[in-house]
Amino acid sequence: MTSNWPLKILSVFLALTLWFVVSAPRRESIYERAYAVPLTLVGMPRDYVITTPVPDTVSVRLRGRASDLRSLSSSNLEVPLDLRTVVAGDITITIRPQAVNVPQSVEVVSLDPSRVRFRVEEVRQKVVAIRPFLVGQPPAGYTVGDATVEPDQALVSGPTSQIRNLSEVATERVIMTGRTATFVQPVGVVSDSSLVRIIEPLTTQVTVPVIEEAPPTTTTETETTSTSSEKKTKKNESPVRH
Repeated sequence: MTSNWPLKILSVFLALTLWFVVSAPRRESIYERAYAVPLTLVGMPRDYVITTPVPDTVSVRLRGRASDLRSLSSSNLEVPLDLRTVVAGDITITIRPQAVNVPQSVEVVSLDPSRVRFRVEEVRQKVVAIRPFLVGQPPAGYTVGDATVEPDQALVSGPTSQIRNLSEVATERVIMTGRTATFVQPVGVVSDSSLVRIIEPLTTQVTVPVIEEAPPTTTTETETTSTSSEKKTKKNESPVRH
């Protein structure tokens, strides 16, 4: 009987150790922590575009064991927003806690904002004129003629509200400073709006006439001409005798 005591003590010690290890997570303190989680737009139809601002992140407050919360960060969390069924108009989508990809042992306490509102419009295409964008002035004594572009039209796409009133897009900047002769320059075609996309052409050729002005008549030449005229007038005048 007494010879089994060491074995019994060892068994009890192992049992206590195993219990301590297994129950440690349950005895760990519970904390709450807020994370700035990226909001990801998923499944947006190609024929539609969002025309109003959408938050980049959502403040997600989580509750869980300290060890679980430490393993989470903004880089491995995500809030996906499913847009596959959206149509044109003002949209409101409620973000549900189940959408946040957290471990089962972590609870989503709150979301801010819990609703996302934005406007969706249909995408339209249109052919518009291309305007050369000239910047600066040539040196004194030179003047700029009417610039032309080839091709002079572009096919663009964008939200209906912007495409409806759009009549032209511009080229990239064409610098006129220091120009003393007519030149041709290939430049990109760009849009002032981030929602309007240039489909084709992406580049065009700009021809800018630079003309040398005729030199003005100098003051000395004017004075000499005037003096000669006065002398001839006086020579032709004859005194009147009574």
